[in-house]
Amino acid sequence: MTAPSATDPHTAGSAPTPASNAAPTLRDAFHQPKAVWAIAFAATVSFMGIGLVDPILPAISSQLDASPTQAMLLFTSYLFITAIAMFFTSWFSSKVGVRTTLLIGLALVVVFAALAGASGSVSEIIGLRAGWGLGNALFISTALAAIVGATAGPSGGAIILYETALGIGMALGPLLGGLLGSVSWRAPFFGTAALMAIGFIAITALLKKEAKPVHVSPLASLRALGNPALRTLALVAIFYNFTFFVMLAYSPFPLEAAAAAQGKEFGAMQIGGVFFGWGVCLAITSVFVAPILTRKLGLIPTLLTIEGLLAVLMLGLALAHGSMIGIIVLIIVGGLLLGVMNTALTETVMEATDLPRGVASSAYSGVRFLGGAIAPAVAGPLSEAVGAAAPYILGAITVALSMLMLVIGRRHLSHVGQQHHLTSEQEAEAITAGDEV
Repeated sequence: MTAPSATDPHTAGSAPTPASNAAPTLRDAFHQPKAVWAIAFAATVSFMGIGLVDPILPAISSQLDASPTQAMLLFTSYLFITAIAMFFTSWFSSKVGVRTTLLIGLALVVVFAALAGASGSVSEIIGLRAGWGLGNALFISTALAAIVGATAGPSGGAIILYETALGIGMALGPLLGGLLGSVSWRAPFFGTAALMAIGFIAITALLKKEAKPVHVSPLASLRALGNPALRTLALVAIFYNFTFFVMLAYSPFPLEAAAAAQGKEFGAMQIGGVFFGWGVCLAITSVFVAPILTRKLGLIPTLLTIEGLLAVLMLGLALAHGSMIGIIVLIIVGGLLLGVMNTALTETVMEATDLPRGVASSAYSGVRFLGGAIAPAVAGPLSEAVGAAAPYILGAITVALSMLMLVIGRRHLSHVGQQHHLTSEQEAEAITAGDEV
């Protein structure tokens, strides 16, 4: 969910080269050195890891004698540590370098994913997912900078390849989780560890160490929140991301319950298929629809429109929580809205301040992930105490609060959209950064 780290020359505010201003082509994207392909492969697996757990949450809950609330804490521990780490990833990568940061992140994911697969209780998995979250934060915060630095041609082409890896990973994660989860809930964890180990070996062999990075203060991202425009968008993001993860982390449970009420079995394979459709829709709208809407309507009107529709959709899920078909349709439609929202919100962050993009994105991403971490921890107990519809109603309220934060802070964003839109390369960065959930 971060844009390039401060080690990327673009984040330092340097003038782009003529090549970087040229519109990237598919030939630019796929005509790349082996090192770029190695990073793209690891990025695909990393993004798969986000949705991989979703289809197996009910299985973990039943087979490890855990409540749905405990199972959803797999998201909370992962996202909370990711959020905290995001505030310091720019500083860390400036100290040890992009390549080393990538490899440390990958190694942590391999170790903690494998240990999670070997766990005997849900409490152990929750703790190990925290270590996985740290590794993923280190990796995704520097992967885009690394792929741009390793490219042989215009950086826009490498970014398109990164977008492709992101979209494939977001879509295939739930599907792979469902396929492997139908064998055992442990299999997705071991599968992730094996694939990331391949990525680690490939990057170790193919990616050369870069020049000494520019130093970044360890407090740079925290200080960045003093900027009124960035602070406004961070508040918008924390409430929006709460809604996002209510849909992602909580929905498998009412979906399974609705199917059981109709006498149907809805296991990991079926849940994975639903969220595969969700991920495909999210990827398509983030890449193809969001740029069109933001040009036609403007960034702020696009954000307000999509959030309004998302609030209606969450109320729809509350009303349809007992209908298997209703939940499936609304989840997939939700993917369409979330893809636009992710890209438009991150593009707004990029335009809103003159801070280095890596620092601004680290601060924004850290706050945004906190909203995602809180959502599963609240949704489970709320569902048990009030009813299955309650988390969706709360999700509608929080996205309405996100809209309110945007309206209240709009005076700090008056300059957004007044200048010419982002270049093709910057727009591509917004797409990739926005979808790194």
